[in-house]
Amino acid sequence: MNSLEYLLERAEEQKRELWDTILRELSDSEEERTKIYNETKRRLSIMRNCVNEGLTSKRMSLSKLTGDNTGKYYGHVKSGKSILGSVMGKICAYALACAEVNSFMGVIVAAPTAGSCGIMPSALIALSEEYGFDDDMLTKALVVSAGVGMVIANRATIAGAQGGCQAECGSAAAMSAAAVAYLFGGDPEACIHAATLAVKNSLGLTCDPVAGLVEVPCVKRNGVFSVIAVTCADMALSGIRSVIPPDEVIDAMRETGEAIPGAYRETSKGGLAVTPTGVRIKQELFGNKE
Repeated sequence: MNSLEYLLERAEEQKRELWDTILRELSDSEEERTKIYNETKRRLSIMRNCVNEGLTSKRMSLSKLTGDNTGKYYGHVKSGKSILGSVMGKICAYALACAEVNSFMGVIVAAPTAGSCGIMPSALIALSEEYGFDDDMLTKALVVSAGVGMVIANRATIAGAQGGCQAECGSAAAMSAAAVAYLFGGDPEACIHAATLAVKNSLGLTCDPVAGLVEVPCVKRNGVFSVIAVTCADMALSGIRSVIPPDEVIDAMRETGEAIPGAYRETSKGGLAVTPTGVRIKQELFGNKE
């Protein structure tokens, strides 16, 4: 599981859907594949609960840096004033909801990380409400996303400390894009290229959390990249393909991550974290402690 192109070739050779191909790559045992599928479905329910909690909670994070974004934006969407419209606006709101649940230490599914936990569930759950996808379809989409995530993790990284936020929000967007493409009837090629387009459009994204917390700018990045993911899926479903092959794009992510200075890889020593306001927030929360 270290090549998107290999997964695509296997799916085409076997004439199987991508989710089925991925499960068969994970295990030769039917019993084990069933266990993986059922566990994936269980995590879907956790994702749904997370969205619902985030939409209704009024809790703030301990730092008070976030906790009110979901209510503001979801109210904006429900008012009919969202430029994104009802569906894309709901996806963005759901992503904010999950990210804010994470900020106050609620139960989330790292997809692939806690800091990017809102990007994957937001699209799947919002689109299921709008288009009626059942839990089996959503579970299969999650398996597709997991396969993409495993390839990125094995071939590059999903850790912000190692590769910047391209490795977290970028990977989450890739996973979500592949899942959305699958839901809307995309063949394996469309799913793989949806993921590839999402990675390409996150290259170089730095990880610069203010005061070392996964709140600023992370919560709002979840909202932004949830929309990017669906956009990439839509382009892939239209027939658009990445000029650079999928595996080469993942390799470029790895190389880019390695080139990002340490100050921009979750150390809070660069970017937004060292702006005057970022420094002030850190001092107010932690004093002069390093």
